[in-house]
Amino acid sequence: MQPKFNLWLEADGEVVFSAWRAVLLQTVQDTGSISAAAAKLGVQYRTAWQKINEMETRLGVKLVDTQIGGQHGGGARLTPAALDYLDKFNRLNTALEGTVNATFRQTFG
Repeated sequence: MQPKFNLWLEADGEVVFSAWRAVLLQTVQDTGSISAAAAKLGVQYRTAWQKINEMETRLGVKLVDTQIGGQHGGGARLTPAALDYLDKFNRLNTALEGTVNATFRQTFG
């Protein structure tokens, strides 16, 4: 057996950050595009954009800078605020995972 948990952060009862949203942001950073990130994650562009918009609105901070079309095409990259949130969320998730695993071993042997 292994313990599993799903971490998310809320503000005023609404999700502002979650493991899936962290993966979405990281994939935008890795691919340089919201549409490429959506395709890689197997979701519609509209869904990816909506989740990013929800995070930005609920946090009150810009997370993704986008560039429309042009000669070399558009693109997207994370803002410094997004990179900071992503780093903090990942550190919190890792710490909690360690605590959950240690408590599981103490409890179940």
